[in-house]
Amino acid sequence: MIMRHINLPIFVPHLGCPNACVFCNQHLITGVTRFSMEDARETLEKAIASLPRDAVAEIAFFGGSFTAIDRDLMTSLLSLAESYVQKGLASSIRLSTRPDAINDEILTVLKQYSVRTVELGIQSTDDHVLQASRRGHIKEDSENAARLIRSYGFSLVGQMMLGLPDSTPETDLATARDMIAFGIHAARIYPTVVFPHTDLFRMSQTGRYHPLTVEEAVERGGEVLACFWNAEIPVIRIGLCESDELRDTPMLEGAYHPALGELIRSRAFLKKIQEELSKNNLPKHAEITVEIAPVSLSQAIGHKKYNRLLLSQYYPNHSIRFRENPILSETEVKIHVKEN
Repeated sequence: MIMRHINLPIFVPHLGCPNACVFCNQHLITGVTRFSMEDARETLEKAIASLPRDAVAEIAFFGGSFTAIDRDLMTSLLSLAESYVQKGLASSIRLSTRPDAINDEILTVLKQYSVRTVELGIQSTDDHVLQASRRGHIKEDSENAARLIRSYGFSLVGQMMLGLPDSTPETDLATARDMIAFGIHAARIYPTVVFPHTDLFRMSQTGRYHPLTVEEAVERGGEVLACFWNAEIPVIRIGLCESDELRDTPMLEGAYHPALGELIRSRAFLKKIQEELSKNNLPKHAEITVEIAPVSLSQAIGHKKYNRLLLSQYYPNHSIRFRENPILSETEVKIHVKEN
């Protein structure tokens, strides 16, 4: 039996955060407005009771800066999660935190528990963008934290945001490249969404910040995702999880779309196909076959055949067709060119 990996999320919204980033409203994102140990215990009990038989569960602390919260609370939460691991009801623990909340002492504490993965909220590696977003840390903090996390043997997931204040397509792509250089094992990509009751919302209302459109997010996201794919870095999440809270939120601005991940993956395939075609010395007239893994074929062709139509416009003297190749990986593209 193939076992499925399932996260059992415990949201600790804003706990441990030393300052309010301009974009953040964790209560709205997570749907959690209060937190207590009893809530955490009840959430875990319900989640574990409803686990499918073919699932491997990992307890995940998301939403705040876990390693920056009160130490007694942090170790109490870790002990609670550890009790489920020891009973065989969960396989491991993962957590998300800030780059400036990582040091040797903290990582030594984490090693005492079944923590396998640390997700690092890097967001950007451009110091100007970090300052404009009031992150409270710099690129060097992210680089040092990544190095330490890996040296202690944890799996490292890097989280980044597209379209933060003062960012550009170039700074976003540079962030992805820096994260790869930091040695991340996986990534999450979050196009910036403007939430009510945040400084970013007020900045957008006064014209000091211009939110990404969905199309801009798709274009930037496609570049970044293709960069990670080329480096063989798995991207485990693109965009915020769809939820009733987000759908019903008034005054939501920016790059929020229920199928944003699919749109970005499709754009990344377009860019990879163009990259592969640029490596070929195309004859004046040719038959081009684009081979894609079966599971990714519809994304490569694009929504309403967008990629196929665009490629036909870029290469009007060539016939272009897509074909499944079951031996390719999910993100691989193979090109065959036959002269007519």
